[in-house]
Amino acid sequence: MRIRFLGHACVAVDDVLLFDPFLTGNPLAAARPEEVAARYILVSHAHPDHLGDTVSIARRQKATVISTNEVAVLCQDQGAKTHGLHLGGRHAFDFGAVRCVTAFHGSGVAGGHACGFLVDYAGKRLYFAGDTGLYSDMQLLRDPWGPVDIAFLPIGGNYTMDAEDAALAARWIAPAVVIPIHYDTWPLIAADPSRLRAQVEQDGPSRVVILQPGENYNL
Repeated sequence: MRIRFLGHACVAVDDVLLFDPFLTGNPLAAARPEEVAARYILVSHAHPDHLGDTVSIARRQKATVISTNEVAVLCQDQGAKTHGLHLGGRHAFDFGAVRCVTAFHGSGVAGGHACGFLVDYAGKRLYFAGDTGLYSDMQLLRDPWGPVDIAFLPIGGNYTMDAEDAALAARWIAPAVVIPIHYDTWPLIAADPSRLRAQVEQDGPSRVVILQPGENYNL
């Protein structure tokens, strides 16, 4: 499994999964939309820095957009193939399965909800938090569904968790690996990921992998 961080909150897993593809207008983007391949695009909410280039990539790649129902309908109305989920819902796909989990954040679309994703892929479980504040039910992401192998957690503060809150989330979720996202894109969300690493690796068995935009992590 090759995980590539493309800047802000955009993460690509092999050429199969693509999370929150905000590339156009992203000052840290490590790729242009036309350079990205995906079969499924998972969108945590419809704020422009997460919905981003979803529709253009989905239409070019004939990829399926997976999101909450309101965001899925928004993308479908623009010509994308979609699969709508909602909080607590789970669906099996040809690569594995996706469970739509809570994120405490705005949705970016009327009547909608922000979300995160628990994804079963290639025998591993990935947690993509999207934009969220810390909440105690994160402790349920480990049980009863089993351990998380990689957690992508925002650390930029202001709009989401900061590094200290993300470290507590990591303690509750206990993933094997934490990869920080959603920081340094703009001065308002500047953060030092080494603070996250120091706290997480002091607290427990998880380790933190810090990726610069364009860097890969192979699992």
